[in-house]
Amino acid sequence: MKIVVGCDHAGVALKNEITPVLKELNIAWEDVGTTTEESVDYPDFGERVSELVSTGKVDRGILICGTGIGMSIVANKFAGVRAALCSETYSAKMSRLHNDANVLVLPGRIINSQTAAEIVRVWFTTSFEGGRHQGRLNKIQAIEARLCK
Repeated sequence: MKIVVGCDHAGVALKNEITPVLKELNIAWEDVGTTTEESVDYPDFGERVSELVSTGKVDRGILICGTGIGMSIVANKFAGVRAALCSETYSAKMSRLHNDANVLVLPGRIINSQTAAEIVRVWFTTSFEGGRHQGRLNKIQAIEARLCK
């Protein structure tokens, strides 16, 4: 599995805390920025990650901003991206089990590094359940296809 990680200035510290977890899980990842706490615009980094996921160049992505809301809005504009904002492990698990989320969004100013690490572990070790949930994803894809003509 190859993933890409991106954040704005409010997510740099948390990004640096979760990358060891990716190494622990033997997940190859690329950092598309930002790397400092100097103010930047979150849509630029949300677009980088989401484009790579949308085009299939990577399997999944992680985005981090202050609340996670802005990155979620950006990510879910891209065809095929199912971004889930998670601030605890139950949502992380369910976003994979039921929604086959392919972008994890973390709120850098809301959760601590221990919680983020637990979320990342759960998100990457939970598989999509399929079954009745696949039908729901098919409906989402049909809406996307209709609206993105």
